[in-house]
Amino acid sequence: MSKSSSPTAARAVVDEVLGRAMTRELWTSNYEHALPVSVQDFDMGAILPAVFYMFRFGVRRGKGQFVETFGGNSGTTRQQKREATVERVASVLSTTNAFQGFNSDVTRAILGDLLLCFCLENKGHALGRTEQVQRVAPAHYMASWVDLPDKVVHLRFVPEMIVALLADQDGLDVVPNKDGDRTWFAVGRGFEDNVLLRAFHQGVVRDGPFGDRTADRFQESAQVGLDQLLMIRLAQQLGAAPDKLRGSEGEKISNQRAIAKAASREFSEDIRQFVRAYAGAIPRHAFVELLESCTAVGLTTIITSTFEILFSWAGTGHVDEHAGRWAPGLFVDCSNGIDPQLRGLAEQSLDDYLRRVETVPIILMALRLLDYTARTDPELKKANPTKRPYATQWVCLLGDLLLGRHEESRLILKGLGRKAQELADRLAEEYPEAAAILQNSEAQPNPVWRLAEALTLLQGRMNAQANTLKMVDGAMMVGRPNGLATKRPVIRKGPSGAAAKKRDLRSLTFTDAVLDYLVHRHVLRNGKQVMTRPIALRDFLHLLREKYGFHVDQSPPGQAISNEQLRTNRLTLERRLRDLGLLVGVNDAEAMKYLRPRFEGQEEHNRVD
Repeated sequence: MSKSSSPTAARAVVDEVLGRAMTRELWTSNYEHALPVSVQDFDMGAILPAVFYMFRFGVRRGKGQFVETFGGNSGTTRQQKREATVERVASVLSTTNAFQGFNSDVTRAILGDLLLCFCLENKGHALGRTEQVQRVAPAHYMASWVDLPDKVVHLRFVPEMIVALLADQDGLDVVPNKDGDRTWFAVGRGFEDNVLLRAFHQGVVRDGPFGDRTADRFQESAQVGLDQLLMIRLAQQLGAAPDKLRGSEGEKISNQRAIAKAASREFSEDIRQFVRAYAGAIPRHAFVELLESCTAVGLTTIITSTFEILFSWAGTGHVDEHAGRWAPGLFVDCSNGIDPQLRGLAEQSLDDYLRRVETVPIILMALRLLDYTARTDPELKKANPTKRPYATQWVCLLGDLLLGRHEESRLILKGLGRKAQELADRLAEEYPEAAAILQNSEAQPNPVWRLAEALTLLQGRMNAQANTLKMVDGAMMVGRPNGLATKRPVIRKGPSGAAAKKRDLRSLTFTDAVLDYLVHRHVLRNGKQVMTRPIALRDFLHLLREKYGFHVDQSPPGQAISNEQLRTNRLTLERRLRDLGLLVGVNDAEAMKYLRPRFEGQEEHNRVD
C-alpha cells in the first residue's frame, strides 16, 4: 500500500465524509459494551498485581517510583526505563540493611537470579540480568506497589474487567464498599474483607487510613517464604504504593462487563472457590501458577462465549444467552503435542474456530456504527437502556435497528446508506476495493454491513484480525508452562511457482498446571463451606465439555474424529492424571475411576488470626 493509500490517509477521507467525532469512535478495535477489554495482546502474568491495587485502593493504578528508584539517572524517560534491569535492582537492594552480605559480584548475581525467578520479568520474556524489566510477578500483595508495566492501560483493561466481575456491584463504576456490605471481594476495605487480598497479604497490616498509600506495613516477626520476602523488600524500597491514575484516562474502575453473563458468573465462582480452598494449602509458587491457569481458563471462556453471542447477534439481532452459555467445542490434545495425530486434530479444531473469529472485527465495527448513530439520534436518546454492568438491552436495541425492527430503523439505515454511497464516491480512485464493497448493495443490501466491512478494510483488516488473535493468545497464555494452548510455525507450499507461506498453527492443550487446577477446582462442592469430594472421571470430562467446551473423548461439533483417536486421547489423559497423583482406579471399570486432589482445601488456612 502506497503512502497516499495508507490507513492514515484513508482516515482523513473518512473524517471528511463521516465527521471527526464519528470517525474517532469508529477508528478503534474495541466495543466495551460487548467485551470491555482492548482487542490487543496482553500478558497474563502482569494482571494480578494490578488487580491487587484496584481492590486495595478502589481506583486504577497510576505512576509509582520503580523507574525513579531503579532506573537511570539521566537521559530520556525511555533511556531511564531501559536501565531498570534486574542487575541494577539487585545492585540497589544490596546496599540496604535487609541484604547485608550481598555486596560481591557473585552474591549480587545470585540475588538478581532470585529476583528474576520470583519477582520480576524482562521485556519479551527474555533471560539475563541486563535486559529491561517490564513486569512484576504476583508473589505477594506488595507486588501492587511496583508500577510495572508503567502504564496500566498496557494491560488492556483486563484487570478492570476482573475487578468488576468479582466485586459484583451495581452502578456505573466500581466504588469502595461500605462497612457491613456482604461480599467476598470487598473494594477499598481491609485485607480480611477480600478473599484474594487475604490470600496474598501475609505479614502485612494496614496502619493508617484506607486511602493512605504508605499505610501498608510489614511485620518483621512474620514468617513468609523467600519469594514473598523478596517482593516485600523490593516494594519497601519504593516507599509507597503508586498514585491513582490521573489525567484524561481517569481513575474510576468501569463496572462494564462482557455480555457473556453465564461465563462471567462461572469465572467468578471458580476463582472464589479456588482461592478460598487452596491459598494456604498449596505451596505459594505453585498456587500462583494454578491461579493464573484459573484466570486463563476463565478469560478464555468469557472471550469465546462473547464471540459466540456476537456471531448469533449478527444473524438475529438478539443477545442469545444460550449461544454464549458455553464456549465453542474445541478438541484438546492431551498429549501436549507429543502425539502428532492428536496434535493435528487439535490444530484443525482451533484453526477452524479462529477462521470464524476473523469476522469479529467487522461485527464490532457494525456495533460501533450503530452505537454512535443511536446515541446521536434525538428519539433513541429517550430510550437510554441500561449499559452497565451488562449492556444486553442496549445491544438488543442495536440489533433491532440493524434488522429494521425498530421504528427508527428506516431513517437510520437510509442515512447510513447515503453515507456509504458518499464515502464510496470519495474512495473510488485511491481505494477501489473499499469503494466496491460500499457500492455492492446486491450482495449486501444492509448499509451497516457494507460500511463495517469497508471501514475494517481501510483500518487494515489483516491488522484487526491479528490483534483479535493476539487477544485470544493472551487469554490462553499460549506457549506458557501453565497456559491452555501452544503454537508452532509451519511452512506450507503454495501452488506451482508460488512462494511458500509461513504461519502459526495453534492447538488447545492441557499443561500439568491446567490439569492440576481443573481437578482441584472441580472436586470442590459449590457452596459457602469449603468441602471436597472425589469426582468420577467420566463426570469430570462431561463437566469440561459442558462448562468450558473442552472436548477430550468426544468429537466437537463439526469435526469428525475416529473412536480410536478419541480413545487414545482419553487414555493419554488418564495416564497423565495418574502420574500427577490425581487419578485413582482400582480396575479398568469406568465407574471405578475417579479424581481426588493432592491438596485438601481448608478455608481456615485463608483466615487472619
